[in-house]
Amino acid sequence: LAIDRFGRKIDDFSDSQLLDGPWDLALIDHGGEAVVFISNVLNGMVSRLNFDVSREGERITLESITQVANGYLHRFDPNALVVGPTGLALDLAKDLLFVASTGDNAIYSIGHALIRWEPADKGDLVYQDNAHLRGPLGLIIATNDDLITANGDAVNGDPNQPSELVEFTRSGHFVAQFSVDLGGQGGAFGLALHGRDDNRRFAAVDDVVNTLKIWTLSN
Repeated sequence: LAIDRFGRKIDDFSDSQLLDGPWDLALIDHGGEAVVFISNVLNGMVSRLNFDVSREGERITLESITQVANGYLHRFDPNALVVGPTGLALDLAKDLLFVASTGDNAIYSIGHALIRWEPADKGDLVYQDNAHLRGPLGLIIATNDDLITANGDAVNGDPNQPSELVEFTRSGHFVAQFSVDLGGQGGAFGLALHGRDDNRRFAAVDDVVNTLKIWTLSN
């Protein structure tokens, strides 16, 4: 059961100002509290939803919804339907939310994302590299604290570098890239990393052939 602060049941929560084309999310569960960040592709902003969760998990109360960042380029696009802020990755220890802004062809960070009440104007630029970024979509934090993003190829596309996953440092230095599909553009999108030590698995979507690729990683 999900309710709002006034006790009204929530089946589908909507807010035309703070939820406008939700495109991706990042979720943090603290046990009694859950925080959801949502990127909004139609208005170029990122929202934070704070939920109170009962001990048994049977009751979820929406406590607040806050705009934490705005100003990201957003538009309808003939190659990708629409572009705007997409991938989100949260460094909980440092309270940093990383945002892959497809239209800006850049990665930004939002400081104090869990507690801020005033929106940042995009945040701080982390990585902008037209030699390697081609419309970043999915975004994760790697185990070495680097960032990995998936190029959707709708912005700054290059047929010689299709469907690339790009790793870069937080100080903005390129590390490596890898194509999930050498035969076509637009294949890279969602990313996931799970596990620890020698039992880590890395997963990436390949939209070109409609598959999910999974790698087992070792030290």
